[in-house]
Amino acid sequence: MSYSGPDPRPGFSADLRPHAYDPAANPELFEGVLARRVVAFVIDLIIITLPLVAAAMFIFVFGLITFGLGWALFWLLSPASVIWALFYYGITLGSPASATLGMRAMELEMRTWYGAPAYFVLGAVHAIVYWVSVSVLSPLILVVGFFSPRRRLLHDMVVGAIVINSAARAAMLRTRTPGYSGFGL
Repeated sequence: MSYSGPDPRPGFSADLRPHAYDPAANPELFEGVLARRVVAFVIDLIIITLPLVAAAMFIFVFGLITFGLGWALFWLLSPASVIWALFYYGITLGSPASATLGMRAMELEMRTWYGAPAYFVLGAVHAIVYWVSVSVLSPLILVVGFFSPRRRLLHDMVVGAIVINSAARAAMLRTRTPGYSGFGL
């Protein structure tokens, strides 16, 4: 006898979605992603650092003008840098492009493992997990990408994200070589 009524376990759903991006079927989505991520990270680091350096210079000059009293504001710089970085990653990854400014320059985008665009919380949590994992495990976590067919890094796997080439770049790679079937780093 089969039961066709409502689920007897309310709030529980075993709706597991398959991976949206298959490296065997779409190798152009993953070609060059790791190298491009490094360059995108450097661009994003510069974008995050510039306002913080400007704020530090302002506090320094303000301290000179106030005979040292303004230098007490330096304690705000550390929490402001964390808040600014989380805001930057959350807003840019949560945008319609699903990419930071560095990722846009490198024609990359972040998606969830099942293909949905990134969102603010995913972007902020991705940044937190990245910085914590690099701090605890050293940069060795980045080596995982060399052994992952989808070129996912450890923090990508933890938060359920994947970084792929943008649609425009993937289309260009697809038409570049007829019969293309492989991908690089």
